[in-house]
Amino acid sequence: MLMAHPTVLRTLLERYETLRAAAERGDGAGPRLERELQDTVYTLCVSTGTREISAALAAARDHVERHAFTGQPVAVEGTAA
Repeated sequence: MLMAHPTVLRTLLERYETLRAAAERGDGAGPRLERELQDTVYTLCVSTGTREISAALAAARDHVERHAFTGQPVAVEGTAA
């Protein structure tokens, strides 16, 4: 299965955490914040091949950690790693 680049996943994870925290605090709570959070959840799920946010978060964190720890380049289709 193709997986999004670790940098993309890291950005999505940070965005999710920021939006979720804002929603829990009520900062800017409203339709716009809720929509941005839903969009981020959807993108995380699609990017990790999952259907639930808990599974998407686990898969994204695992992928980011594995590539950060090993320092291995991530192959992009059609290029050498």
